[in-house]
Amino acid sequence: MDATSSSAVVSQLRLSSPSFRNSKSRFFEPLAQLISMLRAPKSKEGYASIGGGSPLRKITDEQANALKLALEAKNKNVSVYVGMRYWYPFTEEAVQQIKKDKITRLVVLPLYPQFSISTTGSSLRVLQNIFREDAYLSRVPVAIIRSWYQREGYVKSMADLIEKELQSFSMPDEVMIFFSAHGVPVSYVEDAGDSYKDQMEDCIFLIMTELKARGINNRHTLAYQSRVGPVQWLQPYTDKVLVELGQKGVKSLLAVPVSFVSEHIETLEEIDMEYKELALESGIENWGRVPALNCTSSFINDLADAVTEALPSAAAITTSTSEEVYSDPVNCFVKLFFGSLLAFILFLSPKILGI
Repeated sequence: MDATSSSAVVSQLRLSSPSFRNSKSRFFEPLAQLISMLRAPKSKEGYASIGGGSPLRKITDEQANALKLALEAKNKNVSVYVGMRYWYPFTEEAVQQIKKDKITRLVVLPLYPQFSISTTGSSLRVLQNIFREDAYLSRVPVAIIRSWYQREGYVKSMADLIEKELQSFSMPDEVMIFFSAHGVPVSYVEDAGDSYKDQMEDCIFLIMTELKARGINNRHTLAYQSRVGPVQWLQPYTDKVLVELGQKGVKSLLAVPVSFVSEHIETLEEIDMEYKELALESGIENWGRVPALNCTSSFINDLADAVTEALPSAAAITTSTSEEVYSDPVNCFVKLFFGSLLAFILFLSPKILGI
């Protein structure tokens, strides 16, 4: 999100609030609008603290271009499209361009490593509805990469960044590795069967296993950030854990934004400013933060491999049930839909938009 005007922030807050997204009744729309207006000033404040805007769109465009080059290096002639769920370029705009270009097959690649019904799932439902209502699009074979946190390339890329940042501490072996992931309401996991929590814990296990194979045996922990509203979110909460670690005598900590693949307000403001300040106030003396993957070559190359591996299978989106669309990682490509901001804007919304 680059625009931070009151109207822009309020619009995104309203559209991305959980009550608005999950409600089947128009009763919640006025309420979501009111809540959004009340939260907009704080959201604008956050943007102002990182220079007045987010680098998210710029980085995502760079990732899309890098992915296209990586695929071309593998002799794959593709087009890459960027679609956003709640901001420009909207998903609908990207889909219309895809239709205009008369693509023959499509890969949907949300830039969430882990799947959640509130992020990737929500975006896939929108795409499914768009495709079903269009005679041409309904016949286009579509492949969906549901999640990719378990891919070796991603795991090793994360381990590389962590290993490098540990070396910036005077005593690397004593550093606590602190994984901070974006949270979701507990009801999504317990009532709706969302696999996000399990996938996140598995992701941390894979990264730590890779680090241990390199002789790195630091202590680590996982917490969830960006909770809002009166509902219960996944615990433990990042802010509370930071205070507890300081009280327990932890002196060196390396924060790892594990659910984010680009720099944005939740890394640059929430982690780098709010959580760093809280950690230092709580007794932690040495603070570090692993950068987001952004356009790290090993990461981009692994995404290109994921797309290439998707080639064998694809099906018209209307021939699959909703459950199949969400749970079956069908894959294909000739032309590529890069669902980055479509995913990014969802997992950034709780802090960016003050939800």
